[in-house]
Parts: sequence; C-alpha cells; structure tokens
Amino acid sequence: MQRNRFLPDMLSTLFARSRVTGKDNDPRDMAQLCYALLSDEGEVSGQKLAEVILDRYRASGDDKKLAFFQFMNDELDIDAGALAVLAAEYAETRAANAYARVAEVAAPKRRKLLRRLNQPSGATADLVNMRVDLLRLMKDAPELARSDLDFALLLRSWFNRGFLVLKQIDWDAPASLLDKIVAYEAVHEINDLDDLRRRLSPPDRRCFAFFHPAMPDEPLIFVEVALTKTIPGSIDALLSEDRELLMTKDARVAVFYSISNCQDGLKGISFGNLLIKQVAQELSLEFPHLTDFVTLSPIPRLNTWLVSQTSDPTYGHVAAAVLAGDAPPEDVCAMAARYLVEAKRDDGTPLDPVARFHLGNGAEIHAVHAGADSSENGRYQSGGAMVNYLYDLSLAERHHADFARNATVATSKSIKALIRAPFKTKPEELAS
Repeated sequence: MQRNRFLPDMLSTLFARSRVTGKDNDPRDMAQLCYALLSDEGEVSGQKLAEVILDRYRASGDDKKLAFFQFMNDELDIDAGALAVLAAEYAETRAANAYARVAEVAAPKRRKLLRRLNQPSGATADLVNMRVDLLRLMKDAPELARSDLDFALLLRSWFNRGFLVLKQIDWDAPASLLDKIVAYEAVHEINDLDDLRRRLSPPDRRCFAFFHPAMPDEPLIFVEVALTKTIPGSIDALLSEDRELLMTKDARVAVFYSISNCQDGLKGISFGNLLIKQVAQELSLEFPHLTDFVTLSPIPRLNTWLVSQTSDPTYGHVAAAVLAGDAPPEDVCAMAARYLVEAKRDDGTPLDPVARFHLGNGAEIHAVHAGADSSENGRYQSGGAMVNYLYDLSLAERHHADFARNATVATSKSIKALIRAPFKTKPEELAS
C-alpha cells in the first residue's frame, strides 16, 4: 500500500493551507455581498468576496444562517415564468441559442453563488459544513429542500470518484486522524486506545479511507477489515481481546465489518460502494490467496419488524419468542432471513437499509448468525443477530443490475433453505 500513501501525503502538502482571515471592513450586508459575487465584481474580486461571506456565515448564529438560506432559496431561485417562455421558444425552434438561454435560466443563481463561494482555500470544507446547518434547519423550514438539491448536485460533482484518494490508516497515522477514526466510528464503538490498536496495528487488520484533496485531513468514509481463515459469524469473536493473531499468509477471507460515513454534510452522496470495491481490489493485489470478500453487518431494523409480525398467524409466535429471547438460534436465523428477503418497502426494495446498500452494490445475502453481537446496540436492534453479505467480484455487476432494474434480492442456497425450513418454536396450544 505504500504506493497509495505517497499521493495523499503529497496532496496534503499541496492543499492543507489554512485560509488567512482578513479584516472585514466591507459595509455591505450578506445579500449585497452575494449579489456582488454573482456580478462582474465577482469575476475580479471573487476570492476576497467569498472569504468575507464565508467568514461572516461562520460567525453567525442560527437566526442569521436561516436568513441566509432563505435569501438563497427565494431570491436566487429559478425564474419559472421566464423559463417557461424560453422553453416554449426552444421547443418550437430547436435553435442552439434558444437552448443556451434555457440552460442559463434553468440553473438557479444560488448554484452559481455556491460555485463562486468555493474559490478560497478551505472553502469546500466550509460548504460541506454549511450543508450540515442547512439539513438541520430544514427540519423546521422544509421549503429549503430546493436549495439542498443544489448543494447535493454540486457536492456530488466535486466529490466524484476522480477526485477521491484511497489511503490506508494504520497505528502510525497522526494522532489527530486516529482521534477522528474513534469519533466517526458509527457501527462498533471504539472503547479506548487499546481497542483502536487492536483494529489498526495487527497484520491481519486493515483500515482504509477515502480522502478529498480539498479536505486532506478529513476522512470522508472508512472501512475496517479483518483477515480471517473462514467467514466469521460473530463480531464478539472478531473483536475479542483474546483472539489469536492470524498470519496473513493463512488468510482466505477479507471481512468488511464496519463502514462509517464521516461527513454529515455529504449525506446522500454515496462513497461506500466505491470504497468496498476498490479495497477489495487492493487486497486482492496484496493477498492474491484471498478467496472471499464478505461483510459482517448489523440488521438494524429486525426487531422493529418483528414487533409488527407478532400477530401473524403463521409465525407470530416465533417473532414473539425471538423478541423475548426465548427462540432457539435456528428460529432467530430463520426470522432474520425472512426479514432480509421478504420485508419490503413500497418500491419493492428491502426494508433493511444495510441490505439495500449492499445488494445495490452487487452483493448477495450469504448467511445469518444468531448471538453474533452482544453489545447493547446489537441486542436492541436485532437481538444480537448479524448477516454476511458476500461480494463475488465476478457476479457483482450482474447482481447490481438485477437489483437496480427489478429489486431482485440475490441470496445464497443456505438463506433460501432457512426461509423454507420449519420452525422449532411451536405455538403455545401445540406446545402444551
């Protein structure tokens, strides 16, 4: 992985420049500054104007931030009337100049404003943080969703795959970065430095993250990987203090056991599918003897679904037993399999968000395990059950296409067998 470290280190040197905040003597208010940035003045003094606007925004309280977003949302919106006239002209003539006018008017001025605000060093991070505020304030001002669409559109283009840099994070990484890994871990809490060391330091453990050159010290998303002999069925065993270290030459399986998004301002901009596939390729090069790439994933809404199934005439008694902790492991796995494959949203895709993510990336539901996560969160969301999603790189594109087109859930033979298997838990009247 040394070849992957050099580029991010070089980019950090090039891009990690803090913006020097000058004295703000401009008498204009925020709206006037924004109009100036959009005008010919912005062509000449755009960076300086953007710095003033961003500095003022950063120093503002929620009331002023909300006023700023409302200004962008209302005053810098599309002129729908003018667009309708121009669209009708283009529909009639199909002329290039008519198309150019439609394209210009169809893009709201706030989109141009955001592009020009992105000129100073460090501005990209400011805009990502600005969207965090926008998403929070939108809860009480849903009309701001129009502006959020423009934020998302621009951030998606700025953070496209061509700009992302994959970097391995190990125990020798800067302390500031290690602190962020601890803070951003969203699946399996890192308890202390010893816990962090066990995840980063041993030769059979890896951690990879995507970075962006405009935010070189901020991971966008990271994945923790364990190298194992066989496909694991317990996060407790995988992260145990007493586990035996594995020589990498003996590893046959790469296990993606935790994927954490780090930037709330990039919500809705997916990096996970790119990260898993690139890490799988990197590990294949480093360890050509690996045969399987799997996850060990939570089932976050299993218990919620089970509560809704307790009155089902066929397996309501099993759902109740699983929730009570009285069901045998076979029935826990059978109910988990039914949930993952058969519980659907209105659009036909799985109810479970983690399942949607991995199936959309081209994985298959491979195996489920009872008693796999004894943590408080693991018991709360799924009674401790977990699932393996298998990434067969030769089938991933086909699985992805089938899921995207038809919401087809790719499953292993063992999962299909679990769904067909009779339950061991019997209704009370039969048990008595």
